[in-house]
Amino acid sequence: MLSDAWVHFANVLGCAKDSIKGDALRTGLKGYKNLGAWTRCLVLALGGAVALSSCGISYNSPKVSERNGELPVSVVGMTARSVAYANASPYTPRALPDVFYAYAGSQGSVTGAGALPAAPYLPDETRRQMEYRPLPDINPQPYRIGVGDVVLLATRSSASTIEQLSGLLAAQNQRQGYTVRDDGSIAIPEIGAVQLSGLTLQEAEDRLFQALVSNQIDPSFSLEVAEFRSKKVAVGGAVKSATLVPITPNNLTLGEALIAAGGLVTRDEEFASIRIYRDGTLYQIPVETFRAQPQLSDKLLIAGDAVYVDTTYDLDRAFEFYKTKIDVISLRSSARSTALQTLSSEINIRRSALDERRALFNAREQLGAEKRDYVYLSGEVAKQNRFALPYGQQATLADVLYNEGGFDNTTGDPTEIYVLRGSNDPAKIGEIVAYHLNAGNAANMILATKFEMRPNDVIFIEEQPITKWGRALQQTFPTLLNSATSAL
Repeated sequence: MLSDAWVHFANVLGCAKDSIKGDALRTGLKGYKNLGAWTRCLVLALGGAVALSSCGISYNSPKVSERNGELPVSVVGMTARSVAYANASPYTPRALPDVFYAYAGSQGSVTGAGALPAAPYLPDETRRQMEYRPLPDINPQPYRIGVGDVVLLATRSSASTIEQLSGLLAAQNQRQGYTVRDDGSIAIPEIGAVQLSGLTLQEAEDRLFQALVSNQIDPSFSLEVAEFRSKKVAVGGAVKSATLVPITPNNLTLGEALIAAGGLVTRDEEFASIRIYRDGTLYQIPVETFRAQPQLSDKLLIAGDAVYVDTTYDLDRAFEFYKTKIDVISLRSSARSTALQTLSSEINIRRSALDERRALFNAREQLGAEKRDYVYLSGEVAKQNRFALPYGQQATLADVLYNEGGFDNTTGDPTEIYVLRGSNDPAKIGEIVAYHLNAGNAANMILATKFEMRPNDVIFIEEQPITKWGRALQQTFPTLLNSATSAL
């Protein structure tokens, strides 16, 4: 019976009966009787698998290998150098249509924008670093009498000379001193004109003395300036009271000139400066610097100087200016509201048109009407599929693998990952380069993040060796089991 079972099993396998030797069969059947039922079934399965193999029936799994009679398949290990070589092949990713880069307000001016009111002008309140141009130092000079000054003659003579000077002093008291005329002289009764302009007090006394002696008058007297009118400094701007400050024999300093004008009146000193115009040159001292350096107050001024305290920004003036714009803005508010509504409607229309064109492109792409570049996945991947290369950027091997779920290490062999790439050279059509990634060492996956994909690349992952054997057994085991059952 057992002999018939083996013969029946051999018939099922399609092998000739006489291919099984009689002695070997009887020896095997004798030992077979002593086995348990499940063990006998397993022996039958294994024996059947061997029989299938001997008859040329086996499980074939895909793998990367040489091809007979065709151009060779070159297997290149994936290294940093080979990755750089592979990435050097020219490829420009496809670009999205321009409609995906447009936005609703980008197509020229909008209708309502012209009606929007202009913002009111305000002075620039941003603080700027003021330039410091110091006033040069000058040496003190003796006072010189000038046109417009009023001089007085004071006697120091004895009683005997009073009669001689009585006429002079009487005239002097009557005229309130002698005013230097436009020609630079003063007019003394009974003596005449005496030129004093441009002379110091000592020089003026000497000249008057000579004039009196020439007229046979020999008094003892002194010359005084009663009113200083010929040399003045103008002070204005952000001071309490703009004024003209005279220069006296004691000289005039910058601090004294500002005090004579009532002092500085600036709320925002960081924006204020003291400017001095002298002989065609403008000097500038920031108020903060003037406060921090007291010695600047002792700078001497000369006749003709103009001192002006200036502010680049005044909050009060800015506020007043802004208030004048309030009424204009109020009058335009209704026009502005209408303009905004028109603008909003126009932008919504444009946005709808853009959305419609984008949706049309997406529909064409889903229907396959738009040309795309693809990479293909095969072997032990999560899903055998094609992967569309992205628009506007490069995709790497890691992008493709993990975007599609990667692969299962229990069935896929991480040491046998390939990227198959054909040649675009017409002279080398049919040549294939297989870039081999050995990811058994996980550190090599870094190379996968650097390897750039090209259109029509094929990513292939081989099976684990045990997966091949298991699948072969899985396909043959039902047939062998049925045959063994019939034989038993």
